[in-house]
Amino acid sequence: MAADKDNYRSAFVPHDLKAPLKGSGSGPLAGLRAVVKDMYDIAGERTGCGNPEWLAAQQPAASHCPPVRKLLDAGATIIGKTICDEFFYSVTGANAHYGTPVNARAAGRLPGGSSAGSAAACGAGVCDFALGSDTGGSVRIPASFNGVYGMRPTHERIEHSGVADMAPSFDVPGWFAATPGVFRNVGAVLLDQHRVAAKIERVIVLDDAFAQAEPRVADLLRRLIGYMRDDLPPIVHGTIAPQGFDAWREAFRIVQAYETWQTFGGFVTRHKPKLGPGIRERLDFAATVTAAQADAARAVQLKARAHIRQVVVPGTVLALPTAPSIAPRVDTAAGELEDFRARVMRLTCTAGCAGLPQMSIPAGILDGCPIGLSFIAWAGGDEALLDLACELSRHCGMAA
Repeated sequence: MAADKDNYRSAFVPHDLKAPLKGSGSGPLAGLRAVVKDMYDIAGERTGCGNPEWLAAQQPAASHCPPVRKLLDAGATIIGKTICDEFFYSVTGANAHYGTPVNARAAGRLPGGSSAGSAAACGAGVCDFALGSDTGGSVRIPASFNGVYGMRPTHERIEHSGVADMAPSFDVPGWFAATPGVFRNVGAVLLDQHRVAAKIERVIVLDDAFAQAEPRVADLLRRLIGYMRDDLPPIVHGTIAPQGFDAWREAFRIVQAYETWQTFGGFVTRHKPKLGPGIRERLDFAATVTAAQADAARAVQLKARAHIRQVVVPGTVLALPTAPSIAPRVDTAAGELEDFRARVMRLTCTAGCAGLPQMSIPAGILDGCPIGLSFIAWAGGDEALLDLACELSRHCGMAA
């Protein structure tokens, strides 16, 4: 029993809410429990961004940020604040200060980050849905690893004042849910009115993205898409990155690093906080990126954005693996994790560079570990993806 309690608490920050925040009592999310990544302002609480020294330097928030307020107004109860990767600068879910949230669906493996605690809590059944955020995969990767639904919405479709920045060109609030109906209902509450309605008429299976995944992962997901044919519009095969993903990945990495240093560099320089492994090295690199380098990288990113959006017009969605593999083991060496991060970014940079919505659905199980299948839609096509998640849910969970 003690071990179960420890696993439950592993998703939550030490400075957690003293009591649940009860919602309005009525609305589309009434009766549902939610958790919130420790980057969303909650009235009377300090926002920690994964680092205890940053937390100590903050004042309590004067009010709830808009996403939190919307959830409460819609009837949800927020039961806690969850651990995230330090300054959101990782995809592993390991936090040197607060520990690694337990991945209840993949024993001994990482939960994925940076929205680690939110995804782990959702996967463990602690909550019905969870708020996270996504810059370079921070909702999509933990959704895959924890066997839950995860959504990175269209850039700027959720009001985010009072939500901590990392790299604003790419940052989006996002969410997880254990079931497709709740997944869709949360989107209806959080998304703004800039919906671009269209019927999905074509699915492009991205062969170049599938080539980035381990063969067993790619094979499982291809079989699943085959089973889904009766519930999908016509499927074609194609590619999205004419010169490969590395140019896009590198441009994303440089712009992200530059903007992250603009966000956190002043604090790091003044306070010299203790930083965990991986985070320290990435911030050291971020400090070296010049404005000229960022501008050159941004030009590549914007060219990629234009190309991707020409392909993903209303009515077209892309299908691809969410992650290149199952979750790495918790004791994976640092060098292997850096290689894993690079492989992840090849899969996540398409939606990130283009500012498009991408969802991950729990596709199947390999070696007892979940793996996700992703769909990317057109700008404003978030609702079409949420409807698709409900339509495809009967296929989810295939074992291999």
